Amino acid sequence: MSQVVDDLKFSQTHEWVRLGNEQTIVVGITDHAQHLLGDIVFVELPEVGAQVQAGHELAVVESVKAAADVYSPVSGEVVEINDALTDTPAVINQDPYQEGWLCKIRITDTNEVDALLSAADYKKLVSEQEEA
Repeated sequence: MSQVVDDLKFSQTHEWVRLGNEQTIVVGITDHAQHLLGDIVFVELPEVGAQVQAGHELAVVESVKAAADVYSPVSGEVVEINDALTDTPAVINQDPYQEGWLCKIRITDTNEVDALLSAADYKKLVSEQEEA
């Protein structure tokens, strides 16, 4: 089974959220998602200042197998992107929960974070999907 970090929140579409400060969160794709994609070769990140909505496209991750949309787990404003991914997108494969983060978002509705899955709930979701 893929690695799941206990202190993160997760979306049903395999994005993770780390709570930051001043209503800012860090977003990335889960270890499970990067395993499904395979070797990541390109990442299209949002623009700093972009307004994003929960459940809408945030970024695109391309691998040798396929391209996949990444959905914003929350609504808010993109305040920082991980520029390192432009030159080395494979960092997502190597370290999806630390160095492979995608962007930081200043959230507009903290209730959206509360609605995300806990690590235990996400593990259950992944387990059910793997069995299907």
